[in-house]
Amino acid sequence: MKTSVLQDKLAKGLGIVGRAVENRPTLPVLGNIMLATEDARLRLSATNLEMSITTWIGAKVEKEGAITLPAKTFVDLVSNLSQERVDLSLDPATLSVNLRCGATVSNIKGIDATEFPVVPQGGEGDVVLPGKLLKEMIAQTTFAAAKEDNRPILTGVLMQLDGNVLTMAAADGYRLAVRTTEIEQHFDKRVDMVVPAKTLAEVGRIITEDDDVVSITLPAQRDIILFHLKHTDVASQLLEGKFPDFAAIVPRAYVTSSVMYTSDLLSACKRAEIFARDSAYSAKLYVKPAAGPGEPGAVTIVGMSAERGDNEGMLDASVEGEALHISFNIRYLIDALNVMNEERVIFQSNGAASPGVIRPESKDDFICVIMPMSLNR
Repeated sequence: MKTSVLQDKLAKGLGIVGRAVENRPTLPVLGNIMLATEDARLRLSATNLEMSITTWIGAKVEKEGAITLPAKTFVDLVSNLSQERVDLSLDPATLSVNLRCGATVSNIKGIDATEFPVVPQGGEGDVVLPGKLLKEMIAQTTFAAAKEDNRPILTGVLMQLDGNVLTMAAADGYRLAVRTTEIEQHFDKRVDMVVPAKTLAEVGRIITEDDDVVSITLPAQRDIILFHLKHTDVASQLLEGKFPDFAAIVPRAYVTSSVMYTSDLLSACKRAEIFARDSAYSAKLYVKPAAGPGEPGAVTIVGMSAERGDNEGMLDASVEGEALHISFNIRYLIDALNVMNEERVIFQSNGAASPGVIRPESKDDFICVIMPMSLNR
């Protein structure tokens, strides 16, 4: 192998695939990144056997070849090179790559490419989505997935294809986020897949404005889903198990409903969170209907600390129904509001012991359900 690439392109590519490298690999080769020449491109791949990422960068190829290099060494070296041309030359006898960039000369010992696992690559997918839409759907669901693997199925995001609707849902036992969209493809039989939230977060991170569309290849024999972007493929094994019936968690009716400006509510929650940290992030939310015709209702967010003080923020709101006094983990409200892209949101609940529901005012394609905390906290 003998090839030349630009330092900034190589560094960017390594930054993309490097996130699939296992921190403590069970096999030495899994701690490496695969480099392979392909037409006028250099293919970079990494895998931890559960997720793999492959990206292609433009290159001048003089001699075809492939090698795997230790990820940390290679990434650290390339990120510290000057922004010039990087020349890579493989010595097959010693499995070493000679790297030259400006006045820098390095030799990196690798492992034969034949020892690297086969990494899936995609093409025409079963589902095609605009990149911007998929990135938004990922952001609006992955935050609600479980971080601990006590129940492994909850560390994933359900992707459900039914008719011409794609639904993505995530839940960690304390909150639920659901996002839907219509797709051009039609599925006569419903398809349910649970994709690790970590994989989807990587896909969302990789998607740029250049990725007009993302094609998704559904699992076949190996239970692997593949996301094909313009210059990058991300493949992942699915999680085994049955995802909870999320539709049963969403309340059907509400006794209190209030409409507020998203930015105002988010700011009030962030201020309350500063003081709520000392009480397991428990903050109180008071909803007060209008006192009379023509007057606004009010929503008050209160965060308290026995040692450091308290904060109270009151917002004008359009309130329908009964007054409400409820307590939430304020971080969960902040997480939901951070991914609300609408000017105003609706908050609804059936009382202090019932879940709170937050959704955009002008759309019905996104909903977040948050379980209440004890008011005694």
